[in-house]
Amino acid sequence: MLGSFKLSDFGLKDSDFQGLSFKEKDAYTVSIEGNIGSGKTTLIEYFKRYSSVEAFPEPIDQWTNIEGHNALQCLYEDPKRWSFAFNMYAQLTRVQMHNKKPEKPIKMLERSLYSTRHCFVENDYRNNTINGMEYAILTGWFDWLVKSEKASLDLIVYVKADPEVCYERIKKRSRKEEALVPFSLLENLHALHEEWLIEQKHMAPHAPVVVSSLEVQIYCIINPLDDVVIFITTVKA
Repeated sequence: MLGSFKLSDFGLKDSDFQGLSFKEKDAYTVSIEGNIGSGKTTLIEYFKRYSSVEAFPEPIDQWTNIEGHNALQCLYEDPKRWSFAFNMYAQLTRVQMHNKKPEKPIKMLERSLYSTRHCFVENDYRNNTINGMEYAILTGWFDWLVKSEKASLDLIVYVKADPEVCYERIKKRSRKEEALVPFSLLENLHALHEEWLIEQKHMAPHAPVVVSSLEVQIYCIINPLDDVVIFITTVKA
């Protein structure tokens, strides 16, 4: 038991932590996963206050300026034309993020290579914005990167939110590139996150999963993760 809660309350076991060789690892890596507008950035910003946490937000700046080209805007304007190119670049930037050596014991990522594959690439294939050959290429790259241990995770935090809630948040924050995000995309991505992290239809996630429900309140997960952060920092000291 850590602090005032049981790890089992959040889908974790003592062995998930005790079996890890913290002192041999560069960092304990946590990925914050969820739909567009689910509240991932809010959670990341909260944990930035810890001296033991190094946060890695999504590389939006890279996606919106590839030698002057806004790849994210191109994707939303013409997904059929740009989905494959964007996913290739997204995989590259995700792997770069996974492989950055942090200076702190806990490395917190906003999304991971796994959500790119299981949610975004899968959505594009099911909706015919990438074809079978492109899907095979992206899947092949993903499989190789995972087998090469280029994208290891120790914990996944799934910030779960209804698509309607995400849609309202997107409208309120008014990011230029997201003006063209259709509600149907949020519905599709929600279903794919559920398949991947809750139903585990295709394979088990590559790390233990903690679920935070935005419908209750995003901060319901803060106290438990506070204690996990403190615990990991203490063990690695």
